[in-house]
Amino acid sequence: MCQDRAMHRIVVLALDEVIPFELGIPARIFGTATDEDGTPFYEIVTCTVDGRPVHTQADFAITVAHDARVLAGADTVVIPSTTVGVHGELPDEVAAALATVRPGTRLVSICLGAYVLASLGLLDGRPATTHWMHAEHLREKFPRVLVRPDVLFVDDGDVLTSAGAAAGVDLCLHMVRRDHGSAVANLVARRCVVPPWRDGGQAQYVERAVREPAEASTAAARAWALTRLDEPVGLDELASKAGMSRRTFTRRFRDEVGVSPGQWLIRQRVELARDLLETTELATEAVARRAGFGTAAAMRHHLRAALGTSPMTYRRTFRAS
Repeated sequence: MCQDRAMHRIVVLALDEVIPFELGIPARIFGTATDEDGTPFYEIVTCTVDGRPVHTQADFAITVAHDARVLAGADTVVIPSTTVGVHGELPDEVAAALATVRPGTRLVSICLGAYVLASLGLLDGRPATTHWMHAEHLREKFPRVLVRPDVLFVDDGDVLTSAGAAAGVDLCLHMVRRDHGSAVANLVARRCVVPPWRDGGQAQYVERAVREPAEASTAAARAWALTRLDEPVGLDELASKAGMSRRTFTRRFRDEVGVSPGQWLIRQRVELARDLLETTELATEAVARRAGFGTAAAMRHHLRAALGTSPMTYRRTFRAS
């Protein structure tokens, strides 16, 4: 949580063979985050090791205005996807540049950027993820890293890693939410026309058979449930809304969303509770009822499991910001 209203500086390090899409994510997401007066919460600076252009994995190069000297003043350093460090040792100049980062600086990788952090030993003994196609290779090359191949992103406090492409958007939105709350993150998502929240534990979209167009989906049942989070929502009701048996619905739900219907409902209720705690004066019991937890004790249990904090502490933290 960023308690100081001073501009939080995010430095994005562009390395050779960077993927342009991933390189642009931090500027797009963090650059859209503002307070009610339109004042930016973040300053985003992009650099290369020597200030010179770098080759991308597209048919063009990227030119930036800064070299690695700006890393020393960063509050957060983001390393977008790059092939640097994937198939060989990390170049000395890259390691030297990252050695200038201040202790305690938040470190973030998008997709294959995890190899850079792993090469420096910064992921040793810590959970991390990368694109599912490279997860096993990352584990083999860096056996001390606790690779989680089946999640969108991992938040381990001061070190955060994401899977490929759109998962980088999810991670950056998560960081905005962690820093400034759901209201700011949701506004950023609306401005960028992206989903406001996909939980980090949601499954990556690994190879599965493409669903036939006529095959039923659980999307309508999920949309129906989101309008009734304050009510008991049973598996039989959800399956009925989807026109499926319990067994088929449960299997297809997990295929589409990556978690069970029960786990998904809890996550949606946690998000609703967070929003109500941040944006209303409702008492804790009232928030629990509106979010579908029934009692404050039940909500307290689920918030602590999901966020590591109590409802009152969460509310005080975001009100203070």
